[in-house]
Formats: sequence, structure tokens, C-alpha cells
Amino acid sequence: MSARLSGKTAIVTGAASGIGAATARLFAAEGARVVGLDRAAQGDPAALAAGVEHVQADVTDQAAVLDAVSAALARHSRIDALVNNAGADVFAEPLDLADADWQRNLDLNLKGAWHLARAVLPAMLAQGAGAIVNIASVHGHKVIPGCFPYNVAKHGLIGLTRALGIQYAARGIRVNSISPGLILVPRIEAWFQREPEARQVQTALLPPKRIGTPDEVAYTAVFLSSDEARFINATDILVDGGRSQVYHD
Repeated sequence: MSARLSGKTAIVTGAASGIGAATARLFAAEGARVVGLDRAAQGDPAALAAGVEHVQADVTDQAAVLDAVSAALARHSRIDALVNNAGADVFAEPLDLADADWQRNLDLNLKGAWHLARAVLPAMLAQGAGAIVNIASVHGHKVIPGCFPYNVAKHGLIGLTRALGIQYAARGIRVNSISPGLILVPRIEAWFQREPEARQVQTALLPPKRIGTPDEVAYTAVFLSSDEARFINATDILVDGGRSQVYHD
């Protein structure tokens, strides 16, 4: 690796599996000190083997987030990058959606990212530099029937990205987002195991005729967190193989 993040301290949420684990692992390989937050008790063994500090914390719990960030600052003195990856699918017919599920969707997919951003921003502002990367979704760009209210939260996350990026740009903070398309994370692999024909159907819809990997999202997060992206701010990058640009199925 090129050590593009050498000397930096990063927090990655949802780091126990999927995109979060790939991001934590790649950040560590690029020289960063990585604190991986996840509500799971155990992290991905591959990520842990790469030197990631796994911390159990639920991003919807503001007190737990503050404790985890404070502990990271106590150990490492600074936080240079935050990757807000934690989230979960919440899909329902709008008129059948329970209030509790509406709130759970917002807590997991929007409010959790705000909890982390609010916790790390004081340290970043004090040091005059920092990069926040929010993992949004193609659902924040294109509305797919049957995916309400997840898409509402992801639209909000892209809005949060732009608002914070502009708010703190003059103080050395950059806030960007990544919108992955179909990525081979564990829940997608489980879907394909349940419905083997779905893999072929979904692959055919993608312009490259293949499905994306967690590492391909992680490399984009590394770039946005590195000094190479120092003039990129309040921007969303689609990592979907071009699928969202196709007019029809």
C-alpha cells in the first residue's frame, strides 16, 4: 500500500462487516490508526487482524457515541477522518409503515451519522482540519418503488453532507458522501442464496455486467479522506457502475 493515510486517525462506523469492514481494513493498510465502531460484539476477523481497534457502540445511542469518540481522542489525541457507514434497510408500504419503523429508519440511517459528526467536529475544528465521509446510497438519487422510507433517510444524509460541508469549509473541514449501488455485502449475498435467479437478473441490469465489491467503495472513502481530495467538499460520488444513469431497465 501507499500509506496515503499515514499519521491519520480515523473512525469507521458499521465496521464489523461489509463496506464498513472493508473500509476499516483498507484505512489501516494505508497507514491510518483506525477505530471501528459497531453494535456487534465482534468485528470481522480480517479487519481486526489488520490492526483495527474494534469498539462496541450503537450509533443511535448518543451517549455511547460520545464515550467512544472521547476514548479515541484520549488514545490518539486527534481525529482526522470519520466514515459514517452504519445503517440498515427499512422498506415498507408507506401507508402500512408503523411510527416505530419510521423512527428506526431515521435513527439508523440519518441521525446516527449526525451523532458521530457532532461528536468529532469539535476536535476537527480545534485542529483546523478533518474529513467526514457519509455512506449514502443510490436511493438518495433515484426513487425505487418499494424502498420507502429508506430512500427518505438517504436523501437526508446527502443533504446533511452538503449542509455541513458548506458550513465548515472555511475552517478546514470537508464533508462528502458516497452513494453505492448494488454491492456484494453479506445481506445481498444472503438474498442471492435465497433467490439464486436474482443474481443473474441484477447483474444484467448493471452496465459493467458485474456487481460491485465493498473494496470499491472503500477505495473511494480512502481517496475522499486523503489529502489528495483536499479541494473536494459538499459532494456526492456515485459508486454504482453507472446504473443510476440508465433511463430504463
